[in-house]
Amino acid sequence: MATTAKQSNSKVKPTYGRGLSPHEVVAPEVYDTWVDFKKDQSRDDLRNELVEHYLPLVKYNAERIWHRVPKGVELDDLFSAGVFGLMGAIDAFKLDRGVKFETYCMVRLRGSILDELRHMDWVPRMVRNKATKLRDATSRLQVELGRLPTEQELADHMDMSLADMEQLIVKSSSLRLTSLDKQKWQESDGNKSLREIDTVSDQRSDSPEKRSLKNDVIRLVTKGLSRPERMIMILYYYEQMTMKEIGATLDLSESRVSQMHSSIVERLQLQLADRQTEMAC
Repeated sequence: MATTAKQSNSKVKPTYGRGLSPHEVVAPEVYDTWVDFKKDQSRDDLRNELVEHYLPLVKYNAERIWHRVPKGVELDDLFSAGVFGLMGAIDAFKLDRGVKFETYCMVRLRGSILDELRHMDWVPRMVRNKATKLRDATSRLQVELGRLPTEQELADHMDMSLADMEQLIVKSSSLRLTSLDKQKWQESDGNKSLREIDTVSDQRSDSPEKRSLKNDVIRLVTKGLSRPERMIMILYYYEQMTMKEIGATLDLSESRVSQMHSSIVERLQLQLADRQTEMAC
């Protein structure tokens, strides 16, 4: 039987993932550069041209993350990490992926920047999480008991051994360390800035005015504290003794001294915040 149907010789148009063709996944002005680079990825000149074109993406993501991280993290460090992420994305991207390069690149950029932040944080994430739980448990028990909980009470509350609790308290105290390169103040035009190290006092000299001010500060800071708490603050900040040395002096364990010190600092910070609020009103 003769067939009247004609078989079409036309080719089926290929589909690209979400329906985007190679011409649509990258900006038109750099499409030819992309094609040439994918033919020969050893050409640094083409890679550099693409990196330069997409640098605003790096700047945008770096600044967004930088505004949400603690002070002391340099924007330039996040930007540099983002550039490496951009270069990796350019090398790995395929024009027939069917996804816009900006969408694909965003994940690689943020991942690279967040990896850099993790490397900057010298405190393991597990320790930081446990320190948060320890702080919450201390606050909760302090409200229930009407006093600072003992290490054994904290250990029972958190279902830990006493030895593990002592180690956690000591490790948690390291979270309060501050980088001396941390920026403390900066003018709006960026011409002048002040770092933590610029405000560190010179311990080699002690003028009469300084001694008088120190005595006033001691009275102010230790007001309302118990005798052991006053001794901890004075020995730690003014006699430059370590937690271990203070513990030996007051017949307390190093972890107990560290726990009491953290609690005192938090209380003083709350008192200072209340006073600032009162003055603002």
